Amino acid sequence: MPRPPRLLGKSSPLPVSPDQALLDRVANPHSDTDYLARFACPEFTCLCPITGQPDFAHFVIDYVPGKWLVESKSLKLYLASFRNHGAFHEDCTVAIGKRLMKTIVPKWLRIGGYWYPRGGIPIDVFWQKGKLPAGVWVPDQGVAPYRGRG
Repeated sequence: MPRPPRLLGKSSPLPVSPDQALLDRVANPHSDTDYLARFACPEFTCLCPITGQPDFAHFVIDYVPGKWLVESKSLKLYLASFRNHGAFHEDCTVAIGKRLMKTIVPKWLRIGGYWYPRGGIPIDVFWQKGKLPAGVWVPDQGVAPYRGRG
């Protein structure tokens, strides 16, 4: 019997750090069917580990579930826990992907981190793991390349 979600339906304070954040999973009611689930987080924030200045990103997380789904409230709080966390763009993006893989063990997962410019240079970070099942439709992540004011 899977454990019930620990945060759902309860008042939940913002976790102090990603390491302390709970990431819950729930049983996939359609584990016999391959399909894509997508989460978009257009207002992700963290801190530069050197300057302490805020960094901003738009994340798109696509996954093909196996036995588990990520519980969305816990994902929201986990992502928000980066708000006061200092880490480089690459570290945040890959760490989120790896934590999701460990928690829900999907058949396939990809994360696109579309970071807003720092020092005039936008940095986009992409990570994926697993094998995409044949026949699963994976739409474009829909985030336009950074164009500035032009």
